[in-house]
Amino acid sequence: QVQLVESGGGLVQPGGSLRLSCAASRSIFSMYAMGWYRQAPGKQRELVAGFTSGSSTNYADSVKGRFTMSRDSAQNTVYLQMNSLKPEDTAVYSCNALLGNKYRNTEYWGQGTQVTVSS
Repeated sequence: QVQLVESGGGLVQPGGSLRLSCAASRSIFSMYAMGWYRQAPGKQRELVAGFTSGSSTNYADSVKGRFTMSRDSAQNTVYLQMNSLKPEDTAVYSCNALLGNKYRNTEYWGQGTQVTVSS
């Protein structure tokens, strides 16, 4: 079992920054993959940033150069630093983890945190 707890969402003006945190209940090294997803009203959920074990982080084209995903293994926490935020970044952001391996894994989700970009 893995519990994921996100924090750091809120209201920010266009051009501003936010940092989201996702605290895991076990070592992030034990995860096969972790990622940040978002879902805006009326839209499908999309992958924003994510990595699999031993690989580099991939980003959605819409956030490349603006968002950075990082990890703190000592804190069992992953972060999403979001800069130059745009109104279209408004969404519920959720942390995701896969425990297992490429061929057999269990998926876990956090509760989500709202990010609103508006003037």
